[in-house]
Amino acid sequence: MTLEAIKYDGTQLSILDQLQLPHVVEYIEIRSAEEGWHAIKEMKVRGAPAIAIVAALSLAVELKALVTDGKLSANAEEVQLLIREKLHYLTTSRPTAVNLSDAARKLEAHVSTTARGSESTGDSVASAFIEAAARMLTDDLADNQNIGKYGADWLVQDTAGTGKQEINVLTHCNTGSLATSGYGTALGVIRALHSRKALKRAYCTETRPYNQGSRLTAFELVHDNIPSTLITDSMAAALLSNKERKVSAIVVGADRVAANGDTANKVGTYGLAVLAKHHAVKFLVAAPRTTIDLQTKSGQDIIIEERPAAEVTRIKGAREGCEENDSIATVRVAAPGIDVWNPAFDVTPSALIDGIITEVGVVERSVDGSFNFEHIFAD
Repeated sequence: MTLEAIKYDGTQLSILDQLQLPHVVEYIEIRSAEEGWHAIKEMKVRGAPAIAIVAALSLAVELKALVTDGKLSANAEEVQLLIREKLHYLTTSRPTAVNLSDAARKLEAHVSTTARGSESTGDSVASAFIEAAARMLTDDLADNQNIGKYGADWLVQDTAGTGKQEINVLTHCNTGSLATSGYGTALGVIRALHSRKALKRAYCTETRPYNQGSRLTAFELVHDNIPSTLITDSMAAALLSNKERKVSAIVVGADRVAANGDTANKVGTYGLAVLAKHHAVKFLVAAPRTTIDLQTKSGQDIIIEERPAAEVTRIKGAREGCEENDSIATVRVAAPGIDVWNPAFDVTPSALIDGIITEVGVVERSVDGSFNFEHIFAD
């Protein structure tokens, strides 16, 4: 049974509170755009695709409640302006992930078109938004499954000449069902490899300082009975140089891919790409087309979010032998008074990336070393 991080039935929205995983599995209800904003900002939900979906659906349930209670304006233009204002507010929750701003822009355009209709009303504009937001959930799952297929195909073909029947893959952060509507991007590739018996072992990094790898990716891998091993971030070089544990590829997700292929992802990704290049290990980025931002020329133009110092100086966990809510404790792991720099992301130069896996295929660097994304947006 696949993990379900987002539950939506057209009226109610609930998300799996990822701050409590893997110790407590608890869903929290989101009833408004404001509650959605806080859930995203506080990282109760995270992962670029999931952030966009929860933002859209949080506004959808708020609009649905207004319609049900008879509190929504009958004027189409007024409702359009309300939606635009709420979408702009939601995009401020996590600035680095482009999926959120891309979704907001598309939803705003869709609502604007609906509002211009001669017979449009406040209810019809709200309904148009609610339907479009719901489609994001189903479309993302289909995209993830395609990403998994294309990524697995590429890796199997790449290693076919080496005589390997099964391959080892390293991933960073969390890019699975908990970061998307289901299945996942980079973790979706691992799932696809496992389903066709082409995966020997998945390695996941701890992913400090927020531990998305040890808390979330490990949780998903164990849940799906995928052969897997956890390492700390600082063990990656040792792993790649280990001949017995031969890693064939590193597959990561992305929060934003610039027009030249530079990629922003969870901090630590850049270092893995450098290590992959040194050890002749393939380095792949798995992301839907909505993550590719053709308006951003290069990684230098990507805004890097900085997080609170407490995420580095403190760590949350459950007391040994206890997995209940009241057993969770936060402890200090750094000397009081030390200065902290905590960027949530770093940028991997396109020159270090072998391919970008999308829902329509794998984009590889051309002979001149550049990435050309134009053709994958042709449809």
